[in-house]
Amino acid sequence: MNQLSAQSPTVATDQEIISAPRQVFLFSGHMIDAADRSPARFPADKEPLAAAAIVKLLDELGAGADDVAISSGACGGDLLFAEACWQRGLRVDIYLPFVEEEFLKESVNFAGECWREKFFWVKERVRGWHIMPYELGPTLTAEDPFAAVNLWMLDHALAYGTTKVSFICLWDRQAGDGPGGTKHLHDAVVQGSGRAYVLDTTKLW
Repeated sequence: MNQLSAQSPTVATDQEIISAPRQVFLFSGHMIDAADRSPARFPADKEPLAAAAIVKLLDELGAGADDVAISSGACGGDLLFAEACWQRGLRVDIYLPFVEEEFLKESVNFAGECWREKFFWVKERVRGWHIMPYELGPTLTAEDPFAAVNLWMLDHALAYGTTKVSFICLWDRQAGDGPGGTKHLHDAVVQGSGRAYVLDTTKLW
């Protein structure tokens, strides 16, 4: 990825970036299924089960106001996680691989208006809103933006201290539909000897 552009808008100040949280929760998870997805992976009617599983794990890990949450903003797991963390008083940082309208088209709009509304609900409340092309410049031609944003999130999480990071994923333990995705980030965390908590969707429903 390219270096930070001098003209790019930044959301978080340097002081916010280097502040020392008690815990850092990094998240990745499946999007809600498109209406024509086969086989089903995260059907829309399973949203309450997924939300409850995320809440339960955050409670078990003692997530609270002294902690930081990092995720992207796709419909499904990402937004459910961000919402649950905000409700517990965590600082929430959202990282997008594209400018907002392109991201909505790729990762939110297909799931319906309720998910667009949830996206903007989260946007209005979180402290950190990071857009990769603004902060890092255009993605290189050979680089997948979803894989790149995964590593960008991981770098920011690890910057707080490797021992503070817990990775949470809502995942069926299978490879995704393309580059990047939950498996990519899970494997990067595990290869670095990080803590990973898998909310296995094949067991949740």
